[in-house]
Amino acid sequence: MDEVQYSDRQILKRLFLFARPYWLLISLICIVDLLAAPLALLTPLPLKIVVDSVINNLALPDFMNALLPSALGSSKGTLLLIATVSVVLIAIVMQLHGFGSWLLQSYTGEKLSLDFRSNLLYHAQRLSLAYHDSQGTSDAIYRIQWDAPNIQWVLIYGISPFIKAAFTFAGMLWVTFLIDWQLALVALTVSPIIYFSTRFFKNKLRNQWDTVKSLETSALSALQEGLTSLRVVKAFGQEKREHKRFRKLASQGVNANLKVVFIESAFSLIVACAMALGTALVLFIGGQHVLSGQLTLGNLLLVMTYLVELYKPLESIGKQIATLQNGLSSAGRALQLLDMDPEIKDRIDARPLKKALGNIEFSHVSFGYTPEQQVISDISFSIPAGSKVGIAGRTGSGKTTMINLLTRFYDPSSGKILLDGHDIKEYKHEDLLRQFSIVLQEPLLFSTTIAENIAYGKVDATQQEIIDAARSANAHDFISSFPDGYNTLVGERGMRLSGGERQRISLARAFLKNAPILILDEPTSSVDISTESEIIDAMKRLMNNRTTLMIAHRLTTLEDCDLLLRIENGNITAICSDIPESLHRKS
Repeated sequence: MDEVQYSDRQILKRLFLFARPYWLLISLICIVDLLAAPLALLTPLPLKIVVDSVINNLALPDFMNALLPSALGSSKGTLLLIATVSVVLIAIVMQLHGFGSWLLQSYTGEKLSLDFRSNLLYHAQRLSLAYHDSQGTSDAIYRIQWDAPNIQWVLIYGISPFIKAAFTFAGMLWVTFLIDWQLALVALTVSPIIYFSTRFFKNKLRNQWDTVKSLETSALSALQEGLTSLRVVKAFGQEKREHKRFRKLASQGVNANLKVVFIESAFSLIVACAMALGTALVLFIGGQHVLSGQLTLGNLLLVMTYLVELYKPLESIGKQIATLQNGLSSAGRALQLLDMDPEIKDRIDARPLKKALGNIEFSHVSFGYTPEQQVISDISFSIPAGSKVGIAGRTGSGKTTMINLLTRFYDPSSGKILLDGHDIKEYKHEDLLRQFSIVLQEPLLFSTTIAENIAYGKVDATQQEIIDAARSANAHDFISSFPDGYNTLVGERGMRLSGGERQRISLARAFLKNAPILILDEPTSSVDISTESEIIDAMKRLMNNRTTLMIAHRLTTLEDCDLLLRIENGNITAICSDIPESLHRKS
């Protein structure tokens, strides 16, 4: 799927719009950061007082005379004490300022990041399965977990320091002009070098960061596949192979990161050389001004100190623009995910659906994951409410695809699917999904308690409702045998339980949801014969008074169905109502 590429300005505009609820806090951060400029101007002042007024007997600056009583200003010992105490007071104030700024930035940045990541996760869940099938879940995980948090590095740790640096630069430049305008002009000669270097390296860094994140996503995909498929890896003894695959992809990411470091180092070298050149020129010309009496030694020291403070924001502005490319690259990738349009979405006039009767009709339905890859072709059949329908066919014949279309995980390429006489596209998708309870061949449990897994489809269920559902699914006895009972943690994907136990918990979840349409996708194919009988017994109770679609490889599982659909190569080859006879002929 093609992704839109955004300019820096477009990304910043989108991020500022997203951060609208935090504008007050961001403005406060900027105001607090701007206080750094006057504090920085105060830093070299005690040194000037000691050199000029204490050692060389020169008069205090006018603003100091206005602040201090004349008696204090005339005593050298007092002035030395004031200068000494001022150093400590300025340091304390600067530390308090830094702490307040850090606290504001951390709180606002973390809240911004949390909101952005949450929005991305919600949007990613709404995207169609086709998107995730093509991109892979690791891509979405990387963008949500690693790219999205960069909103705080752009808006909080990027923009605010940039503004602070700009104001600090202006303040230092103004003070330097007041002391010696010629030295100020000399100091500015390095500005064009830094400006054009920033322009040159900015684009290189942005492109390289895009490459880094793409390679890191590939490494994450290899890591995720290797660990989630650990049983297969161990069964075939392929640990070394997976290790090599991950290391190869991760090494490419490392090399790309090293290239970023090289580009940033080259940029830093140019900036450092430019500032050294400017400092040398100011020192040379300033020394001549002191020798000619045009400038005092204290003022030269003040100018040299301010020059360091002048170049700091100038260097910061250039580096901040370059460093921002990392954050902008990540933010752009997060926005690309956020801008992906869900293929399955509600119509403007979508109708609500409280509880369906369960009448289902496929009318000339065709579907393919690509135009060249048709999975089902021109399928038509109808199922009365409350019917039990078996779906039989070879692997890959299109059975599960039919279920995915009914639940609107995908939309048909052509034709209609009707529920209670209305196209399922007319219903609100959220309401439509409430009409189905699905029990899969490989039951999926979450790494939480048994009770929470059973109540997944009905989060407000009482403990008694959970227990009743477990009894109906023949699960209560084995659950009660655990030391923690219903509070037993099932482990990742439920792997602390056996296949039969996981399947019965999945059935209990379906009992508790109590949806009018039940989908059973080969629910007994991965369990032993003794467990199968318990599951079939539970399924029979679950199918009562519900429209049921059951996919099964073991045809004996379909004996109690009212209707049998045979599907081969994406086509319905038979619709049988006499199930025992049909199964006998097939056997």
